[in-house]
Amino acid sequence: MPNNNLNTFRVLFLVYGILILVFSTIFLLYMGFGFFFLQLAEAEANNDLPFNPGSIIVVIGSVGFVIAVIIGILTIMASNYIKAVKHYNFVFAMGIVVCLTGILGIILGVFALIEFNKPETRALFYADKE
Repeated sequence: MPNNNLNTFRVLFLVYGILILVFSTIFLLYMGFGFFFLQLAEAEANNDLPFNPGSIIVVIGSVGFVIAVIIGILTIMASNYIKAVKHYNFVFAMGIVVCLTGILGIILGVFALIEFNKPETRALFYADKE
């Protein structure tokens, strides 16, 4: 059995995916503020604004929530694929995507990409195809 850190990265990807899903609730709060501002602007009698700024806040919150949930689910899927030692390209791509999600993601992604580029790790992923 070669010395690799796949089990460690499996756990780290799982924890990071769960953290992303938990932090996606921030976007739900952002949407709540947007709905509050929507109601506040509609209740005001002399509204001279050409648009309601609450709608922009709701749209940004909705898009952020959807993106965060998708990245969280894909990160958890990558954790399952690391455990099963399958789908090397997907796991490698998720290592790159995780790098785009903040400082913890950069740290996790860089070390994961280093591990995934090792020849013995790559051989584990492609062992079933030979």
